[in-house]
Amino acid sequence: MKCFLRLAGGLAVLGVVALLAFIYVPVKRTAPSEELAAGWQPEPGQGEYVMHASDCVACHTAPGGEPLAGGRAIASPMGTIWSTNITPDPETGIGGWTLDEFRASLVDGIAADGTHLYPAMPYENYRLMTEADIRALYGYMMNEVEPVRNEVETTSLAFPFNLRFGIRAWNWLALGHASGPSAEIAGTPEARGRYLVEGAGHCAACHSPRTPFMSQDGVTAADGNFLAGGVIDGWNAPALHGDGSALKDWSVAELAAYLATGRNAHSAANGEMGLVVEHSLQHLSDADNLAMAAFLKGLDGDAGGIPETLAANSGSLPEAPADAAGEATAAMLTEAQPGMPEGARLYLDNCSGCHFVTGKGAPEIFPELAGNSLVTGSETGPLLSVILNGADVPPTGKRPMHLVMQGYAERLDDGEIAELASFLRSAWGNDAPAVSAADVAAVRGAAATH
Repeated sequence: MKCFLRLAGGLAVLGVVALLAFIYVPVKRTAPSEELAAGWQPEPGQGEYVMHASDCVACHTAPGGEPLAGGRAIASPMGTIWSTNITPDPETGIGGWTLDEFRASLVDGIAADGTHLYPAMPYENYRLMTEADIRALYGYMMNEVEPVRNEVETTSLAFPFNLRFGIRAWNWLALGHASGPSAEIAGTPEARGRYLVEGAGHCAACHSPRTPFMSQDGVTAADGNFLAGGVIDGWNAPALHGDGSALKDWSVAELAAYLATGRNAHSAANGEMGLVVEHSLQHLSDADNLAMAAFLKGLDGDAGGIPETLAANSGSLPEAPADAAGEATAAMLTEAQPGMPEGARLYLDNCSGCHFVTGKGAPEIFPELAGNSLVTGSETGPLLSVILNGADVPPTGKRPMHLVMQGYAERLDDGEIAELASFLRSAWGNDAPAVSAADVAAVRGAAATH
C-alpha cells in the first residue's frame, strides 16, 4: 500500500512538473525543413498560387469583408473561433512578423508573440509544405497583399479551452509528422497530387475522422484512417477512398472537373466545399487538379489514364445502366398512382422537374440524388437545410454560370419536408434512415436565429 501511495504521489508530482514545463519552458519553433540556395527567389506568381492552394481566403475573410482581413466566425466543438487578420497591416495584421515567425504559425501553430493558435488553423497539414512554398507565401503576403486595418473580434472560449498553453500538450499528441513533405513530390502527377492533398490543400482537416483528442486521425496517405470521412460543423465530409467512398463511380476527369468547377456529371459543391472551390481550387492549374484527382483515385488503385487537359475531359461519361432499385423508383414516379407515398408525391410536385424521376439530374447543373453523399449522410442537417433554404454553386472561371436552387421553407411544412427528405434517403437504392418533423423544426429554427 505504501509503495502504491509513493507511486501515486510520484506520478502527481510528475504531472505538476509536466504542467509547469508546458507553461514556462520557452516555446521552440521548428527550423526550416530544407536549406535553399543562397539568393533563392520564388518563381513569378508562386506565392499567390500557394495562397490559393492553401485556401487562406475562405477562412480569413468575413462575409462581405476585405480579403484576408479576418473576422470570419469558425464554429468548433469548443466554441466560436474568430479568424485573424493576415494582411500586412502592422497593427492589426501580420505586418511585423518575420519569416521565422510566419513559418512557426504554419508549422507549429505559434503566433509571433508566442501565443498558441487554435487548431482551426490546419498547421497539422501546413507543416507538410516545402520550405520554398512557405517562403514564397511569406513574400506574397508581405509584399503583394494590401494591408487592411481591421481589428477583429477576440476569440474567447470557455474554461478550460481559454487556456492556450494546454495546446502545447495537444500539439505533442497531434504533430506526429515531421515538417516537410511526407514523400517525394516530383516525378509523377500522383506525387504532386499527394503533396497538394496532404499539405496546402489540407483535405484531411475535413475528410479524415477525429481522434478523442480532436486531432486528425489520418494526416498522410501512410496513416490508416486518412480521408476515411469526417464531420465538420454538422456536415458530412465524405470518405474519399475505400468501400464508402463518395468518388467510387467518378473518373479522374470527373473528379478534376468537380475540383476546378464545383460541378460534374454526378454532384455539385455546396457548404464548405463550395467555399473551397470558389476561393481555392478554381485558381489552380488543370495539371494540379488532375494530379490531385489522380492521387485520390489512386488510393483505391483505379487512377487509370490521366487526361492531358481538364477542359477536354470534364463532360459526363456515357450513362451507366440503371440498377433494379433505380428503375423501380423511376417507374413508381412515372406511374404516379393516387396511392403513392406522400414523400414521392412531394418529390414529383417540387423536385422532379430538375432532378427527374431517375434521380440523376442533369450533368453539371442539377446533381444526382441517387447515391449522393449529402442525401444519404449520417448528418441530416445539410440535406434539410438545402430543402428549406435552397443552395447555390458559385461561378468559376471555367463554369461562370451561378447555379441557384430555391428553398421550400414557406411552401412546405415540417412534416412534408420530413416526408420528402425521407423519400430521397430511401429512393433509387439509397439506404439511409428516415428523418422526423422534429429534425426539420430544429434546422428551421437554427436558420431563423442566424
